[in-house]
Amino acid sequence: MINIFSKRNRAKEVGEELYRIVLAQARSPKFYSDWGVADTVDGRFEMISLHAFLVLHRLKQEDFGEVQLGQVLFDAMFRDFDRALREMGAGDLGVGKRVKKMAKAFYGRISAFEKGLDNPGILHEAILRNIYRGDEIDEANADAMADYVLEQVSHLASLPAEEFWSNKFLFSGPV
Repeated sequence: MINIFSKRNRAKEVGEELYRIVLAQARSPKFYSDWGVADTVDGRFEMISLHAFLVLHRLKQEDFGEVQLGQVLFDAMFRDFDRALREMGAGDLGVGKRVKKMAKAFYGRISAFEKGLDNPGILHEAILRNIYRGDEIDEANADAMADYVLEQVSHLASLPAEEFWSNKFLFSGPV
């Protein structure tokens, strides 16, 4: 019995740290200053969603036994979204609705980015629609972001599963 709880506690710790790594990467100034991502709540949500997608995409390629690291990462991310909404002043009744809306949006991004991994044109459009929200941007920024996504998918795929379980993985730039 203790072993089961120990694994769950360890998985929660790992998920929290995975989320911290995602969050740190999503906050990289280059995305906002050089690639034109809006430095707003929505822009930050998009970058967190993108980086969580990248890690989740990689995690689903591994069998971690009883522990679903992807689910633990997802749970940590949405706990943080809930906390952030409350800190921004959302009332208790509104938080649940907003978190549901964010989850639906996140699942939409996962679907769009997943389809785009096999087709650079679809990825480019998904980036324009979601990250840049259709704003007038320099197409080079969307191209750079698409190249970055494909680079990260390749980089994360090259890492052994143990690096995720031990939280020793890093993204490969920008920082």
